[in-house]
Amino acid sequence: MARLTQAQLFQVGNNFEERSPDDLLRWAKETFGNRVAAISAMQQSGCTVCHMISRLKLDIPVIFVDTGVMFQETLDTRDRLAKEYNLNIRTLQPEQTMEEQTAQHGVLYLTVEGQKQCCHARKVEPLLKMQGEYDCLISSLRRADGGRRGACPILSADVEMNAVRLNPMANFTNEQLDAYIAEHNVVTNPLHQQGYSTIGCNRCTTPVMPHEDKRSGRWRHLGMQAMYCGINPTDTDDGTAPALDLPLDLVDRILGVKTDFMIEDGPISAALICCCSRLFLPICLGVLNGYPGTQGG
Repeated sequence: MARLTQAQLFQVGNNFEERSPDDLLRWAKETFGNRVAAISAMQQSGCTVCHMISRLKLDIPVIFVDTGVMFQETLDTRDRLAKEYNLNIRTLQPEQTMEEQTAQHGVLYLTVEGQKQCCHARKVEPLLKMQGEYDCLISSLRRADGGRRGACPILSADVEMNAVRLNPMANFTNEQLDAYIAEHNVVTNPLHQQGYSTIGCNRCTTPVMPHEDKRSGRWRHLGMQAMYCGINPTDTDDGTAPALDLPLDLVDRILGVKTDFMIEDGPISAALICCCSRLFLPICLGVLNGYPGTQGG
């Protein structure tokens, strides 16, 4: 295993800034093979990524976390995407139903701390059970979403999942998103046409007015104290410098370099051999011939 740091991923991501979402999705499939999956909440950006995966025939599974309190329109969108785009959509669910959770803990989402606990139990924990299955998770975050996502990287480290996070649409503007959806007639969640700019659980999502921030409809009852559910690590980044432990050959492919120390034919290895020879040959000869002043007892 080898360490892959956040800084290294940021550097690779910086080199990807001019690449299209199609290119990045192909790179993910070529680099991670069958150990890559997409995550979608069945919103506009996520549905667009699903369409791209289908159009490019990449055979990448899609993970959907059904919290048990999703809008019926969201579930219907999932089913349409699976059928019309021939996608393998894996639906994950929390251990407890909302009724069981409420009976044990009360109505968690009414307070800020309770909202964090509720989102973690119903969205994050089901995903964490898949730790080890995938080395790369494709999200659909865009810088145009604003807030903490205004600077979302193309590549980042998801420490809890020990996986690389890829945001192929990080640079996609609102105009580009609308144009792609219109050009390809992408299946999208009908709630977007009913005033829902972002869509989560039916308990904590409301439509927004034209003058409001697009995320003001999420946890409206908690004001600006609650903005994200926590399933995307960069939404709640605490400023630490995370790192992943991945197979060495995979790290090589991600970085596009050789990180081991095998000596192979080539100018670099020749220079390395020359350097080592200059360093160690005199020492070896000294041992064989005896150091000055030691000969003759």
